[in-house]
Amino acid sequence: QVQLVESAGGSVQAGGSLRLSCAASGYTYSSNCMGWFRQAPGKQREGVARIYRVSSRTYPLYAESVKGRFTISQDNARNTVYLEINNLKPEDTASYYCAASTYSWCSLNEADYAYWGQGTQVTVSS
Repeated sequence: QVQLVESAGGSVQAGGSLRLSCAASGYTYSSNCMGWFRQAPGKQREGVARIYRVSSRTYPLYAESVKGRFTISQDNARNTVYLEINNLKPEDTASYYCAASTYSWCSLNEADYAYWGQGTQVTVSS
């Protein structure tokens, strides 16, 4: 059974940085695709980053709204995916979710993902 467990988020001031982690268990594919999504109050969940791995190579993809500030990375040895967020803005306030796909490739569309973490709250104050 696949389990995804996100690290605690936090409350930070605008301009600060935060790194979220997602530890995956029971998820092993020769190629894999994992992503980070967020959902702000009253808004739809949106994909912000995903990382696609084939053998030893990884291919990140970012939503336009976060390019240059968000970095997704993966530690295969620890089965962990990270999301580093720099220059945080109040509009980054949201619940952040880690997700894993069973497809050999995935986009930022949540329909591509079968497994989800419980979510972690990030609050950015101005």
